[in-house]
Amino acid sequence: MRKNLHLIIIYIAAIATLLTGCGAEQAVKKGDKFYAMGEYFDAATQYKKAYSQTPAKERALRGQRALKLADCYRRINYTQKAIAAYTNAIRYKQEDSLTHLLLAQQLMKNGNYKEAAKQFQTALDSMPGHPLALTGLRSAQQAPQWKKDGSAYTVKRENLFNSRRADYSPMLAGTDNDRLYFTSTRNQAKGDELSGITGTKNADIFYSQKDEQGKWQRPEEIDTELNTDYDEGACSFPPDGHTMYLTQCTTDPNYPRYATIVTSRRSDAAWSKATELKLTRDTLSAYAHPAVSPDGQWLYFTSNMPGGMGGYDIWRVQLTSNGVGGVENLGAPINTAGDELFPTFRPNGDLYFSSDGHEGMGGLDIYIAKPTLNGWKIEHPGFPLNSQGDDFGMTFEGLKNQGFFSSNRGDAKGWDHIYSFYNPEIIQTVKGWVYEQDGYELTHAVVYMVGNDGTNLKLSVRGDGSFTQEIKAGVDYVLLGTCRGFLNHQEQLRVEPVTKSEEYVLQFPLASITAPVLIDNIFYDFDKATLRPESATALDQLVALLNENPNVTIELSAHTDYKGSAAYNKRLSQRRAESVAKYLTEHGIERERLTPVGYGKEKPKTIRKKVAERYPFLKENDVLTEEYVKTLKEEEQEQCNQLNRRTEFRVLRTTYGLFPKK
Repeated sequence: MRKNLHLIIIYIAAIATLLTGCGAEQAVKKGDKFYAMGEYFDAATQYKKAYSQTPAKERALRGQRALKLADCYRRINYTQKAIAAYTNAIRYKQEDSLTHLLLAQQLMKNGNYKEAAKQFQTALDSMPGHPLALTGLRSAQQAPQWKKDGSAYTVKRENLFNSRRADYSPMLAGTDNDRLYFTSTRNQAKGDELSGITGTKNADIFYSQKDEQGKWQRPEEIDTELNTDYDEGACSFPPDGHTMYLTQCTTDPNYPRYATIVTSRRSDAAWSKATELKLTRDTLSAYAHPAVSPDGQWLYFTSNMPGGMGGYDIWRVQLTSNGVGGVENLGAPINTAGDELFPTFRPNGDLYFSSDGHEGMGGLDIYIAKPTLNGWKIEHPGFPLNSQGDDFGMTFEGLKNQGFFSSNRGDAKGWDHIYSFYNPEIIQTVKGWVYEQDGYELTHAVVYMVGNDGTNLKLSVRGDGSFTQEIKAGVDYVLLGTCRGFLNHQEQLRVEPVTKSEEYVLQFPLASITAPVLIDNIFYDFDKATLRPESATALDQLVALLNENPNVTIELSAHTDYKGSAAYNKRLSQRRAESVAKYLTEHGIERERLTPVGYGKEKPKTIRKKVAERYPFLKENDVLTEEYVKTLKEEEQEQCNQLNRRTEFRVLRTTYGLFPKK
């Protein structure tokens, strides 16, 4: 009886072992399928199951499955688990040629620099001269000193923007950097399914807005078709702020998914459904992390397309009115045998990016690429901007060296969070607004900036007609505001040395070529044509305008209200127009460029939108005729009479002096 019972127990144990082995094999097959699809979280779940069900005596098989598990953990930033799995693979003698290198990189992310150096050396013993192993060894040797030395940067975790999931790639936008966009996998993201890649919800773009007191508000999801059930994130904006470039990763149950760059347009304060931006015909490569250059002419991005220098490289493509140009790889010294990701620009033209192929402190480090005459100069900003974790996704508050970035430092699950940073370097800037004289901002204006140090820049304006540019002490600048259909306006600036950051503010009111332009603050003696002294400021500005636009001739027109006889008003207005012309000629303007005309009350003022905003009882395109004015209240009538009593100029020609006289 005991013998039979013993045989039964052996038989049951054998069956259990067989079933366990089958279960492990099935888990590996499922894991391999998930892995091929890029769904590393789901693959790791299956590989872990297979590893747990593999008997300890099957050392080789356990080692092989540990290696698969380690690769998945590495890709989803489960650093501590990846280290344990790589260590198991080595213990079971199943490491391949890259195992020690990959383990060393995970040890760097864990801050274990001493052990990382040993593993990098072991990797070099089997792969002499491997660029990532060489760079890694130098990093492990230097990182402790970088951390000890520190830098001028201070960083702070910004919990208002952060959730219990991943929050990353912040990007400031808005006329005053008053809106912060970022990517998040928080529970409020669209869709119900969890990602097979990360184990969290697919990422969406969220934003936070500053209130009137300048305080950031709690983040909200963009409630339009921009966000989908797929992954969206890592956005960027051109200078006008009307287009969003972002990364989108769709899902297909049967094929691997590749990231693409898509665009969305903003209309009536809402973002449209995104459409793909075709950069090449290659459909088997990833395109991600778009960044628009400060001049709006280039789109930088990350891709693993053929022709690069390593895993992911930074590329760029020119943005034109006819679409995009051909792609260019930035090459060395920016790109390496490792991964270069998350390009972004400081408004002064410096390119910030993250890499694990340059010497760093662990994971992705942030680097600064400064443009030079011979290419790029690479700088490492040190600790604490960089850490042992992944640090990436910079965005700047104007030209100051402050803003936000993302990092997974100190997070056991490897999730990213948003941090602020500040560097107290002295920055001098000039901020200007280009707008129609007595009108609105000119969003298509261009400002040319020339300095006696060789500066020669063409600056586009933002959506509010403004621009901001860094300037240098001891330099004289000339800035010329231009826009099609308008006269130019010039400003000069002398920059003095300072001991703290300072911003100069300039105004560029441009006069229309097609519409009458009010010469504001022109005053005459009562019932006379004599110019009062307080008119000099406005007239001197007109002199400067005509000197800046020497090929322009103008009509100077004076107007009155409806009171008095038509003949008297016409004579008075003619004398007043001639008084203005006389002042201009006495200050160097050729008389033949001026045509003084007195219209009296013949041309009552037509109200433009900007004026209507100041006078609620008026509407755009109202004409202040005598009949109309007399229908208004007494106080409103007097305001309209003041508007009618005006001096204007109108451009007649823009070719004066360009051709020989007959």
